[in-house]
Amino acid sequence: MKRPEIKTYQNLEAAFAGESMAHAKYRYFAKLARVAGDEVTAKAFEETAEQEIMHAFGHLDLLYPVAEMTPAKALQIAIEGETYEYSEMYPSFKKTAIEEGNVAAVAEIDEQIEESKVHAAQFAAVLEKAAKRFNALAKVEERHANHYQQVLNKITAQAF
Repeated sequence: MKRPEIKTYQNLEAAFAGESMAHAKYRYFAKLARVAGDEVTAKAFEETAEQEIMHAFGHLDLLYPVAEMTPAKALQIAIEGETYEYSEMYPSFKKTAIEEGNVAAVAEIDEQIEESKVHAAQFAAVLEKAAKRFNALAKVEERHANHYQQVLNKITAQAF
């Protein structure tokens, strides 16, 4: 979903990525602080993480305006993102990790490739089921509309 304001769109995506990363990082830091027995620091990280995710949601509101979104559109965007991850992003990262001899990173990336494939397939299945439900509902609505039209036609014919 590209907009004419390309630079602003890119900036919003970067800001979303930064806020999302801060959220995850602060959650992780909270976990580490808690393991170290520092509950006060853990809570400070968690509270800030909640603020960071709200910032990220604010950016998403601008990137994907509610008026333009549907569940089907959101699923399609998710499928595209997951497909990009397993087909382009992670394979590129894996190549670099192999070149650098980082065996742990290669193993992690391989797991992420497989999980991204699973996620894409799960979203595609939900989208397919939603399309079937919509088609079934459309047929029911069409039957109702036809029934009401027949009733209206009878009433109109009797009135004249």
